[in-house]
Amino acid sequence: MLPARSRLRNPGDFRDTLRQGVRCGRATLVVHARRSAVVDGAGAVSRAGFIVSKAVGNAVHRNRVKRRLRHAAAAALPSAPFGVDVVVRALPPSAVADDLAGEFRLAFATCLDRLAA
Repeated sequence: MLPARSRLRNPGDFRDTLRQGVRCGRATLVVHARRSAVVDGAGAVSRAGFIVSKAVGNAVHRNRVKRRLRHAAAAALPSAPFGVDVVVRALPPSAVADDLAGEFRLAFATCLDRLAA
């Protein structure tokens, strides 16, 4: 589970990440990332937010996709070499995807490479 300080909640943060960040797409999701401006005592904080529209499915499917993505983000965010804000937009095939966490890891790694360059 993502701790509270690792969640994007402000609509402005979502908007800025979508507009100013890099985008990496896969068949089941699109990851937008940018360097984080939020700093705590230990350094920059990595945060994640999720966009799962009704096109993915009914409420049960959308919530299942969000839970799976939160779990994948909680495992991947601490490995970032710098603080990063991540917005994950789930696409309709994500409702039936077998390896959603793997797709997220690949897209997240690609975004980190683009941000580091």
